[in-house]
Amino acid sequence: MNKLAFKLEYEAVNITSNSGIPVIIVAAGNSTRMGGKNKQFTCLCGVPTIVHTMLAFERCAAISNIIVVTKREDINAIEELCLNYQISKLSDLVEGGDARQQSVLNGLKVVKNAEHVLIHDGARPLVSCEIIERVCESLGKADGVICGVPIVDTLKRTDDKGFVSKTIDRTNMISVQTPQAVRVKEYTELLNKCELSAFTDDASVLEMGGMSVAWVMGDKSNIKITTPDDIALAEFYLERRGKNECE
Repeated sequence: MNKLAFKLEYEAVNITSNSGIPVIIVAAGNSTRMGGKNKQFTCLCGVPTIVHTMLAFERCAAISNIIVVTKREDINAIEELCLNYQISKLSDLVEGGDARQQSVLNGLKVVKNAEHVLIHDGARPLVSCEIIERVCESLGKADGVICGVPIVDTLKRTDDKGFVSKTIDRTNMISVQTPQAVRVKEYTELLNKCELSAFTDDASVLEMGGMSVAWVMGDKSNIKITTPDDIALAEFYLERRGKNECE
C-alpha cells in the first residue's frame, strides 16, 4: 500500500462512533541526550519505542483513538510503522512544534467530540492499561489527572555553587509520569494564553490556571526513555513482563 492510500485509510476511520477517550502521544522531541539517536525509533526488544507506546493504547479499551504528534520528517516513518504493526486506532498524525506544549496544542486542534483527552510521552513505552484506566476513571474528581509514584529518595536543594542548601521533606512528594488527562476546551484556552516554552508537563499549565489536579498511582516501570542507559532498563522490564513484543 502506498503512503497516500495508507493515509486515506486512516482518515476514513469513524472515531465518533467509538467509546472511550482519545490520547495525544507527543513524539516531537529532539532526543538531545540520546547521543544522536532518535529515541522514538530506537528498538526495545526489536520493536521501535514509539510502537510499544502506541500498542499500549491500541490494546486498552478505555481509548477511542490515537493522535500522534511528531516531527514533519518522521511522519512517513510512523505511518509505515502503524501499517506494519496494525495500529488501527490511529486517527491523526500531526506536525509538532518547537516546545512540548506547542506540540500538545497542535494535537488538541484535531480532537473531535471529546470532553477529555489523555496526553502521553511517546518515549514512555511501558505504560500499562491499568495505569491508563486508573487515570480515565478519576476524570470526574478534578480538572485534570496525573499519575506518579511516591518519591523514596532523600531530596536536597542545591545552590549554584555546588553546595546543599536545604533538605526537602519528601512527605506527599511524587515523581510525575504520563498519561495526564485534561478537559479539552479549558486546557486549549489555557495554552492559548500562556508562554508555551515555560512548562514541561500538562499539570503545570493547569496549576498556573488555578485548576485542580488529582493524582493516581503510576508504576516505577513507566519510565521515560531519555538516555542510552534507559534502553537496557526498559528491555529488562519488557522481558520481565514476558510480553509478545520481545519475541
